[in-house]
Amino acid sequence: MSLLLGLCLGAGLFLVWWSFWERHDTNAAASVGRRAGRLQRLIAASGVRRVSPLGVLAAMALCGLCSAALVFLMTAALPIAGCFAVFGASLPWAVLSWQAKRRQHVLRELWPDAVDHVRSAIRAGLTLPEALIQLGESGPEGLREPFREFGRDYRAGARFLDALEALKLRLSDPVADRLVSALRMTREVGGADIGQLLQTLSEFLRQDARVRSELEARQSWTVNAARLAVAAPWIVLLLLGTQPMAVEAYRSAAGAGLLMTGLAVSVICYQIMLRIGALPADERVIA
Repeated sequence: MSLLLGLCLGAGLFLVWWSFWERHDTNAAASVGRRAGRLQRLIAASGVRRVSPLGVLAAMALCGLCSAALVFLMTAALPIAGCFAVFGASLPWAVLSWQAKRRQHVLRELWPDAVDHVRSAIRAGLTLPEALIQLGESGPEGLREPFREFGRDYRAGARFLDALEALKLRLSDPVADRLVSALRMTREVGGADIGQLLQTLSEFLRQDARVRSELEARQSWTVNAARLAVAAPWIVLLLLGTQPMAVEAYRSAAGAGLLMTGLAVSVICYQIMLRIGALPADERVIA
């Protein structure tokens, strides 16, 4: 009874202390946290729609369980199955990362032509919103749908700056951030040199895409070597798992500890090799 009274007194004092602090909007904080989350940014960069972070986490859990069950049926060793559950759980994340990189590479090749379309439309006498809307009809194929949605937003009565912000969130691409920021500044403060600005941006994007393509071609051997170095020991382990003597050894505490150590070393070394061979990433203009 004395313990219960002490807990109640402590809880009451904590609530009194908590009431003196300013309350924050938890919904807004949660929304900012979700937008700033790494998984949320990865989903946006991949261009996959109708997928929530909760859905990705559920897919990761399902893939991990399926991988563990399959390996356990093959080897009947729980430590080995646990290691492959980690690899299986990382599969949805790896697919999203691959899709994001592929989409960014495709958009990098399309943006110079899109900027040239906007510059030509402005020189032909179209207003800035009309120049962006026409990209949904005559622009590069991979960029038409986002600009069609921009046109629908603008014609539905949205302010030009609000429609631009929605376009930036929809594209989730560093080049789109630069273009939107330049157009927003031109709209707010005015600018007679918008044609020259877009021409300079187009030339810079073409040069950047050419240089990055050459560097990525040379960098690919480092990434492939990292993947091979990580995958080879675990493929050998999976083959050894079909041997009863090897399975018995890995069922022991020492064998499980060895597997956990090998898993940690594989993950750490893989991340180090990827960081060494990674190219500088384009920074997004969030503001």
